[in-house]
Amino acid sequence: MKKPAITQVPIDSTLAERWSGRAYDPDKVVSRDQVIALLEAARWAPSCFGDQPWRFIVWDKKVNPYAWAKAFDCIVPGNQSWAKDSQLLFLIISDSLFGHNQQPNRWAQYDTGAAAENLCLQAASMGLMAHQMGGFDSTKARVGFGVPEQYTLMAMLSVGYPADQGTLSGEVLEREVAPRKRKELGELFFTEHWGNPVI
Repeated sequence: MKKPAITQVPIDSTLAERWSGRAYDPDKVVSRDQVIALLEAARWAPSCFGDQPWRFIVWDKKVNPYAWAKAFDCIVPGNQSWAKDSQLLFLIISDSLFGHNQQPNRWAQYDTGAAAENLCLQAASMGLMAHQMGGFDSTKARVGFGVPEQYTLMAMLSVGYPADQGTLSGEVLEREVAPRKRKELGELFFTEHWGNPVI
């Protein structure tokens, strides 16, 4: 299913075609090289001082279904209903301290978001679908996977090949087929002064 962004002027097709779908094909395999490509895309995101404050934990259902299931158990039920068919799960984590001086890094979460978006765009460029989730139990994930307190658990992310929307039902299907929405440019972007719409 294609749901390209509707823009006032054309943008890059990878950006326009990336969207957070929910229908995954459980039988189509994401290769090891594809997994590494996703991680390389995240690795090459920009960061303050080049610190790379992001850390990702990756679970591949085809490699270790038991570990994947443990990660899946951290996701809230509403997201489990569709994430169950994804092959990959990621836990996106941000280091709260700079590596070079152990001082607080106020840009860490911003930079970690850039790395996560790089991964999502790389997935889209390869015909994969990535969906980021705030709905997960961060305490269960921290304890279950040994994440030190210095690190902030930001999101979980599912990746796999898209499937036909007919594999979904109920409210999930309604959300899948609903038109994409965004605020108008002038609500988000200003020129020369706060509140002065750019367009």
